[in-house]
Amino acid sequence: MIELICQHVDDRSARGIAATIGRLVSTGEMSVGDRLPTVRQLSRRLGVSPTTVGEAWRTLAEIGAIETLGRNGSYVRQPTGPGSPRRYRRLVADPDDRGHFRIDLSTGTPDAALLPVLGPALANVSGRSLTSTYLDHAVLPDLEKALRDSWPFDPEELTVVDGALDALDRIAQVVVRLGDRVVVEHPTFPPLLDLLDRLGAVVIGVPLDDEGMQLDELERALATSPTALFLQPRAHNPTGVTMTSSRAQEIARLVAASPNGDQIVVVEDDHSGDIAIGEPVSIGRHLPRRTVHIRSFSKSHGPDLRLAAVAGTGEVISAASNRRMLGPGWSSRILQAVLVELLADDTTLRALEHARHEYAERRRRVVEILSSSGVTTTGSDGINLWVHVIDERAALVSLAAQGIGAAPGEPFMVDEHPPAMRLTVGLLGPSADLDGTAEMIASAASTSGESRRGQR
Repeated sequence: MIELICQHVDDRSARGIAATIGRLVSTGEMSVGDRLPTVRQLSRRLGVSPTTVGEAWRTLAEIGAIETLGRNGSYVRQPTGPGSPRRYRRLVADPDDRGHFRIDLSTGTPDAALLPVLGPALANVSGRSLTSTYLDHAVLPDLEKALRDSWPFDPEELTVVDGALDALDRIAQVVVRLGDRVVVEHPTFPPLLDLLDRLGAVVIGVPLDDEGMQLDELERALATSPTALFLQPRAHNPTGVTMTSSRAQEIARLVAASPNGDQIVVVEDDHSGDIAIGEPVSIGRHLPRRTVHIRSFSKSHGPDLRLAAVAGTGEVISAASNRRMLGPGWSSRILQAVLVELLADDTTLRALEHARHEYAERRRRVVEILSSSGVTTTGSDGINLWVHVIDERAALVSLAAQGIGAAPGEPFMVDEHPPAMRLTVGLLGPSADLDGTAEMIASAASTSGESRRGQR
């Protein structure tokens, strides 16, 4: 066993050792019940400190991949994943504290005043019987046709699940195994990082520029033979970057040319959907048999619809759908019927167009004020704004003192990154003092911990 481990370790950090064990379990070279070498035995053979191996063992134990029995040794077990989504919980203010904010810009949620009215659609589907047996097709035929007609590429399979996070969870469980390397954008959506941690993946972050993932960094990441690439094609959360069609083509080329390009699954999370001003760009136009595209309707049509479509490579979609049959089975067909009504309704389409332009204008005005104060931001799309700050904690405290909630930047980070915070500026509607709030944000972004101590 010790020879097998040492033969495959190419990164002698605690994280690298843990990932090696994970990959050996995933490939079947190590089995549930196998006894692991002791910490001292492995540390001597690898030439690292016992502390390093001990940390690797703790990481594996946290996700349930190994079981330690004291003097009786440590054994491989079926991984269960860690418990709390620690990054996700740090994004939004505690419900008990939220009442202290005049304006809570930490939420990432759309402005309720800009959502389409659901009443007429609900009335139209009221009383319909949409399910004859529990094994009916998971997607209403009319909804599937509408989705396929508007999809950015021709997918092999399509299904509907309960929101974008449900889609990410189900797809990740199909394509990611313990110890797999997975490439994501850096920064990225914290629940995705929590999910990948839970699955025991090794996460590799690739920074963004104005067109999407940076190609040189992506090429280096792909050289590590990852199993999956997760990205947000437009209105990236938190940065607001929308991938250009030329960048999508270059990313597809790099994926296809990488060492295991025929095995990588590209997972695209189009979470903003119809409120994004960017066109629906997709890697699937170039790699349709390696791409899974997720389109959420939560931010555009209503968070409580809890609907997202998932379509792309048939092997992955079918595996996720089959597993779902042993759980919820399908997403409410009543809600699906409501979505069919909304997708074809002229009043709803006009409401979405108004929301799209209103969000863009709110974002533009805040960026303009911040820029005039020397505060830098990123991207150009969506309801969220990624604001670079001098001191993250000082900026958050400064805003909180003025009754404004903001999300800390750290939970979005894969690696080290300049301090930042995310603000859902799409919520700065007519009832809010947009200019005054933007000026407070600019002042907070320029606040340092030293200056706050000086004020005290």
